[in-house]
Order: sequence, then C-alpha cells, then structure tokens
Amino acid sequence: MDKNNFYANFSSAAGSNPAVNDSEKLLNEIYVDLFLNRLQRLHRIEQLRDFIDQALDERNEEAFHKYAKELNELQESLN
Repeated sequence: MDKNNFYANFSSAAGSNPAVNDSEKLLNEIYVDLFLNRLQRLHRIEQLRDFIDQALDERNEEAFHKYAKELNELQESLN
C-alpha cells in the first residue's frame, strides 16, 4: 500500500465516527487546558519565590507577606 492510500484510508476511518472524534477532541482540549493551567501556576510559583527573595533582600515586610500569602494559596491549589 502506498503512502497516499494509507493516509486516505486512515483519514476516512478516523472521520467515520464523528461522535467519537468530537469526544476525543473535547478530552484533548480539556487535557491541554489542564496542562497549560498547571504550567501557568508553576511559573507563577517560581515568580513568587523570586519576588519573596527580593522582598527579603530589601527587608520589605509588606511585600514579603503579600507574595508569601499568594505562594501558599497557589501551592495548596496544586495539591
């Protein structure tokens, strides 16, 4: 079987059940959304750690408490 026929057969087989494809697409979108949200939270945690370090270096107690509170909330949401 040549490559073009394989892709044509695969495409027609994959498109033969639209309900399954819609379900798979929805699941894929959900997984991607969850993955991206987790990445964003992890990135924000790293940012907050840097901000906390900076606040400590500058002896800025208000900023420290602000960033530490947000960091704790984010870490709890990941568990």
